[in-house]
Amino acid sequence: MSFVLAIDQGTTSSRAMVFRSDISIAAVAQQEFPQHFPASGWVEHEPEDIWTSTVMTCRDALEKAGLTARDIAAIGITNQRETTVVWDRATGQAVHRAIVWQDRRTADICARLKAEGHEPAVSARTGLIIDPYFSGTKVAWILDHVPGARERAERGELLFGTVDCYLLWRLTGGKVHATDATNASRTLLFNIHGGVWDDALLELFRVPRSMLPEVKDSSADFGTTTPDLFGGPIKVAGIAGDQQAATIGQACFTPGMMKSTYGTGCFALLNTGATPVKSNNKLLTTIAYQLNGERTYALEGSIFVAGSAVQWLRDGLGIIRHAAETGPLADRSDSMQSVYLVPAFVGLGAPYWNPRVRGALFGLTRNTGPAELAHATLESVCYQTYDLWAAMRADWPDASAATIVLRVDGGMTASDWTMQRLADLLDAPVDRPMIQETTALGAAYLAGLHAGVYPEPEKFADNWRLEHRFKPAMSTATRQRKLAGWARAVKGVLASDEGE
Repeated sequence: MSFVLAIDQGTTSSRAMVFRSDISIAAVAQQEFPQHFPASGWVEHEPEDIWTSTVMTCRDALEKAGLTARDIAAIGITNQRETTVVWDRATGQAVHRAIVWQDRRTADICARLKAEGHEPAVSARTGLIIDPYFSGTKVAWILDHVPGARERAERGELLFGTVDCYLLWRLTGGKVHATDATNASRTLLFNIHGGVWDDALLELFRVPRSMLPEVKDSSADFGTTTPDLFGGPIKVAGIAGDQQAATIGQACFTPGMMKSTYGTGCFALLNTGATPVKSNNKLLTTIAYQLNGERTYALEGSIFVAGSAVQWLRDGLGIIRHAAETGPLADRSDSMQSVYLVPAFVGLGAPYWNPRVRGALFGLTRNTGPAELAHATLESVCYQTYDLWAAMRADWPDASAATIVLRVDGGMTASDWTMQRLADLLDAPVDRPMIQETTALGAAYLAGLHAGVYPEPEKFADNWRLEHRFKPAMSTATRQRKLAGWARAVKGVLASDEGE
């Protein structure tokens, strides 16, 4: 049993990957599932779609690899974080569609809690801000809006879980109701210092304790799948939220190591070790992973728009046909122009957290054309990463340019132009790994660690392989001029917020 099966349950699709004992990939299967938008700002998934697509991709991956359940040492699960499912303890039937992390329906509840002055205490316990993004207010909304749900929850008849927890419950035939510390830390209900569900938070968000799963290490015994699913029982031995799993897959086990994942948006996590660092720059304090009962913490920053800015060039403006064209097009831009795009299409994420502002272009001239827009779009991702980088270094006293290592993954990292510009603006090396499937690899590692397939973190880190290191090559004067221009552009966008 030298293979590990990783479930990567994402926002738009479910994937399954089989990893060998040398962490090479034996097979991949993927299946998209429908998105539901019942009202403006509302995003939902049908839990049954999440479940069936997960099972189908696991079966497909095993078949492609020519393996059976007997060949799999363990299953690891990584998942879209914060997405909330409430289901019947007896039947497994969800009482409402899953409310997705992107959903904003609880904005009024969050605004009221903030106005009542609860955010400082909540942040001190959870490391988070009060925002509809997280699970706590989503659970309360379901209990308040599904007839009879709150009464049933109070009687102990309903269960709550993030997607990993829901999948685990189904995989084990309803025998195990558990999650790991990384997913628990994204609910607004979990005290990240004590590592426990917090009674004061449960009371504030009106969530009955009986609904909550057991919280375990990220690498642990999570039970066994029912034999009918995959032709035999398989142990589930690893769970982590997707951004934490990517941090593990990038082998960022040492304080000062940082990973940045570039997909539709961008998520950056900085390992701060055994100490949770309180942010003064609107970053989140979160659990990076928990092994052997010991929590490792991280600072996290979220950028709402990264790869979706390139999609805008393609689908909105029609100036490219394929994302890969953007780098060569940017390379042909007029070096005398200083065009800045602030891609606040859905507001600005960290370190600004302003959902009301919208995007803007600055520095346009009569000669501005597609090449300059491509240049500004790719640079906007680098500038936003710089803002997170600077905020993390300001928040963490141990951080310095010499100690922070940035490892990158995700679709946009295929662009050499963008990665070089990122290194230039950070004035620090940017490392792109050989294995880009870092999220699934992180889940596989956690499961394989518990099953004895993979070694301890220090030795696993030795398997990380560099594909390319981008070294800074921009002059200090040019870098400072460009960063000052970006700061002015962001200031202009923030000034446009009239609080509407």
